[in-house]
Amino acid sequence: MAQKVTINEALALSNFDNLPATSFVRLPVVRGLLGGVSAATVWRMVKAGTLRTHKLTPRTTTFNVGELRSLLAAKAVQ
Repeated sequence: MAQKVTINEALALSNFDNLPATSFVRLPVVRGLLGGVSAATVWRMVKAGTLRTHKLTPRTTTFNVGELRSLLAAKAVQ
């Protein structure tokens, strides 16, 4: 099922390069950074250890911007 990209998500994607490495982003931003992959693909990457999550609250899972940049840089080299 295709998910819509909200204005906040589009803004976060467009400003991703300006975010400090210590920032956190949510799942829709990660999906966008990885080329629009499904949420299930992101969770498979978490399970495989490729991505690491951070819990801000019991119901809020986020991803570290610095770690995402490292992952994207490693994929660019391959």
